[in-house]
Amino acid sequence: MMDIENDPVALLPPLRDVIAAHDLAARKSLGQNFLLDLNLTRKIARAAKPFAAPTVIEIGPGPGGLTRALLLEGAEKVIAVERDERCLAALQDLQQAAGKRLTLHPGDALETAPADLAPPPWAIVANLPYNIATPLILGWLLAPVPPRRITVLVQKEVAERLAAKPGSDAYGRLSVIAGWCAEVRMLFDIGPKAFVPAPKVTSTVVELVPRDKPLAEAETAKLERITAAAFGQRRKMLRAALKSLWPDAEAKLQSLGIEPTRRAETLSIEEFCALARLL
Repeated sequence: MMDIENDPVALLPPLRDVIAAHDLAARKSLGQNFLLDLNLTRKIARAAKPFAAPTVIEIGPGPGGLTRALLLEGAEKVIAVERDERCLAALQDLQQAAGKRLTLHPGDALETAPADLAPPPWAIVANLPYNIATPLILGWLLAPVPPRRITVLVQKEVAERLAAKPGSDAYGRLSVIAGWCAEVRMLFDIGPKAFVPAPKVTSTVVELVPRDKPLAEAETAKLERITAAAFGQRRKMLRAALKSLWPDAEAKLQSLGIEPTRRAETLSIEEFCALARLL
């Protein structure tokens, strides 16, 4: 069992000292909001346990608060993807303390697939920059080989959309694609005051466990077209919203037993998949 008290990672200077030493003012252009409370970062790391894979990929480690927590909670191997050169410099002491358990990967997460970093399987645990959270999550879920588990801190509104069920206000394109690919759970909130700088919104830790196979048969591109059309005019009845795809949208809907006067937010994921198969 790991002796956390004597772990070199636990003996590193406080994160605020690291930030001061490297002049790490968070940059809005990079979506940076640093989480410095080790109790909270440890809580996120514990929420991701047992780590679903020997390799844990972290996006945007910043000064390394969550990185430290992952290592202290027993992650065998952490690969941290960071595009900010200032943060890479600030993480050097952490890398020395962690040894072979931590690899720093300079680069843009949007252009870096897990397969570029290490052989599968992987788990992803991260405090995601708000401005790229959605495309990152969708990219991981729709990859030929998805991660075993994704545990990420995102804007609460995004977490609600990921986990939303039919009939709720938050249910939309993101809900359908995420629910089609994965089981989604919202775990707990973290308030704005925990971050430096404090954002204007609450954040939520959300867990996504990719399914062995999608919830129902459909092609990704066609499912995306159907949901774009349906939710692009979500206040309209489906017979009107889907006219851009089918002039005889009403007949197509009726052929599947879907009432043409329903609206997009009432359809199940399986019903969207059935519509995608008609395209």
